[in-house]
Amino acid sequence: MTPPPPQRRRRGTGAVAARPRKVGGVRRSQMVTTYGVGAMIAVDNESFVVAGLDTWDVSEAPEVLERRLARILRVRAFRQPPAPDPDRGKDGVRVRRFPEWYSCPKCSVLQPFFKFNSPPRAARCGECEEELVPSRFVLACNNGHIADFPYWRWVHRGSGHAGGLCGGTLSLRTNGSTASLRSVVVACSCGVPEVSMEGAFRSRVLRDLGIRCEGRRPWLKDAPVEACDQVPRAMQRGSSAVWHPLVASALSIPPWGEGLHKLVEKHKLIGASEDTVRWFAKHHPAVLKSVDATVDDVIDLVRAVEEEDAKAAEDDIPAPRAHSALRQEEYIRLVRGNPERYAAEWQPFVCEKPQGTPDALRSLGLYDTMLVKRLREVRALASFMRGDLPSEADSERRKASLALSDDIDWLPATEVIGEGVFVRLDADRLRAWEAEPAVAARAQRIRDSHLTQLRRRASTPAGPVARRSEEPDSPVSPRYLLLHTLAHILINEWSLDGGYPTSALRERLYCGDDMAGTLLYTATSDSAGSLGGIVAQGEPDRLVHTLKAALARAAWCSNDPLCMESEAAGVDNVNLAACHACVLLPETSCETNNSFLDRALLIGTPTGSVPGFFQGAV
Repeated sequence: MTPPPPQRRRRGTGAVAARPRKVGGVRRSQMVTTYGVGAMIAVDNESFVVAGLDTWDVSEAPEVLERRLARILRVRAFRQPPAPDPDRGKDGVRVRRFPEWYSCPKCSVLQPFFKFNSPPRAARCGECEEELVPSRFVLACNNGHIADFPYWRWVHRGSGHAGGLCGGTLSLRTNGSTASLRSVVVACSCGVPEVSMEGAFRSRVLRDLGIRCEGRRPWLKDAPVEACDQVPRAMQRGSSAVWHPLVASALSIPPWGEGLHKLVEKHKLIGASEDTVRWFAKHHPAVLKSVDATVDDVIDLVRAVEEEDAKAAEDDIPAPRAHSALRQEEYIRLVRGNPERYAAEWQPFVCEKPQGTPDALRSLGLYDTMLVKRLREVRALASFMRGDLPSEADSERRKASLALSDDIDWLPATEVIGEGVFVRLDADRLRAWEAEPAVAARAQRIRDSHLTQLRRRASTPAGPVARRSEEPDSPVSPRYLLLHTLAHILINEWSLDGGYPTSALRERLYCGDDMAGTLLYTATSDSAGSLGGIVAQGEPDRLVHTLKAALARAAWCSNDPLCMESEAAGVDNVNLAACHACVLLPETSCETNNSFLDRALLIGTPTGSVPGFFQGAV
């Protein structure tokens, strides 16, 4: 990571350009999921925000191919985050210093970084030679803006100097009397009474002080401020609420990513003239032979793809519908299977039926299972949000820009290779279970909590949404809760039985009127991704044993009876019988950040008032 050449000011001198320096390093996959554009990263005693895409040099960054996902996100291509090459003078990902306010732990001075007169390439107080500490607090709003905490206005409230024109110097110290914000004290040398940071996290307090969002976007160079009607919130610099990545993902399923389709995309033949295609076929006959294709096959496919692209551009399908259609395509392919026909280079997706019969599975409520012996997943950073967790009710305004320039036609992405098991529920048994009034009523409790949350987020400072047609809807249903909780208990069981860490396993839910399945897979860049252990768990006899063990474990929680009898649990009360002692997973493994879970729908309630889908299976 390299900061852009800053204009470092010195007391009594003009701006002096500083040479870029490497400040740290992270994995490429983290630049999509953890430290993407707009996220803050702490390096030693300094803090930076990852700069916009228009500062990244991706001229030599590997391209990631996934045409179906690119169409949905309306970009031309995906690129892996660039890696620095010191020998050739190549930069990696650029960062910018943020927050700008620092304090000295020795002299307690609190001021912008440039006023400390630090030595070059260091963050030390020019007077005390002590390493500086970046501000712990920032202001952020639901529209993605972020700024330094207004310490001047906070300490001078009610004094007539709230604009910071008193001429004094701020100081910050911790008296250590408590572990709360009351012990963090800000003072000014002008003589106003010192104040603690207690109450700074309350939006009402900031609103009463007249503190409004200024529309700042420090991750974008020279970005103009945006008009914003949100009341900002004070947050800890390291809080997860400061940056919520919006990561879109897709499995590489046929026809894209396989055989001839991969050939025309990999060698950039889409849009090429017929003469160019024939020249390529003449000079690369081995490539065509590897996918058993002729030059005429290539020409026909190129023209067909161009027509599909033109039609997709005209249709302008909303993103939620497009993502739903993508899941539907994946579900159909998982049900149908895809036997191995090409070498791994030309076929990233292999899905086959297990050798055993599914009779024992069907007695438990599962219809069948498929062994996904090879899969490829592409994850792209589409945008990010701050404040409230992303939801279906969010407007486009909440999505922060990844670049200031409109010429950026690519997004950062990573690809991971793994394996998995696809499990499908018995549709007839599922419909009968969903029709139970007690089941529907229990799921409705979670749905109502989610709808309340969505309506709150959909409201504006001027009032709620005007028309009922604009009201958000919730995906919560008995089927969704069942599939989601089932995926969690199987992942937990496989981590114990197969030796995989839970963070190396992921879920992918397929829920709809004509979908009822879940894909559990490894998709990690390390060696745990494709060792064959998960595929072995999908054999019917072994899966029956695993499911029974998982249900037995889910039948009792160390937090029972509180967990099972909970009226509401989780963030925004969108869980019922679910806690860290029974079904919750690392957030990297769950599609919905551990929301919409209830193990009672699997095993039933102790009183028998709510029947579980797998009740009596153990």
